[in-house]
Amino acid sequence: MDVLRFAEYKTYNEAEIMALYSSVGWSNYTNNPAMLRKAYKNSLYVLAAYADGKLVGILRAVGDGASVVFLQDLIVLPEFQRHGIGSQLMRKVMEKYADVYQLQLLTEASEKNIAFYEFLGLKRVEKYGCCAFIR
Repeated sequence: MDVLRFAEYKTYNEAEIMALYSSVGWSNYTNNPAMLRKAYKNSLYVLAAYADGKLVGILRAVGDGASVVFLQDLIVLPEFQRHGIGSQLMRKVMEKYADVYQLQLLTEASEKNIAFYEFLGLKRVEKYGCCAFIR
């Protein structure tokens, strides 16, 4: 594995972001680059993972940073998956917002995703007597 470095993602580079999203097939985002650019601009915090200077993973956080933070767009290049990068991105952002009342995310309900987020200590909303709505 290459040497990893984690840093706040401050300067939006459309080519590298599009390559990252394309690598995992997220065409709803890549088909609308203006929306994605605006989403990054308006994010509360974005943490990136670099291997030898190359962007290999990212996690966006949106919200107010006090009562609620929504974790959005956890992406790791396929060839770098299963090496703990996604877990490290999640842990670092969860630590940064440890005092926030609600830390939330939505994900595909696959066994793999559920196991990953439960491994990190997150719980399904049903465990709190809640449900989620989306439009």
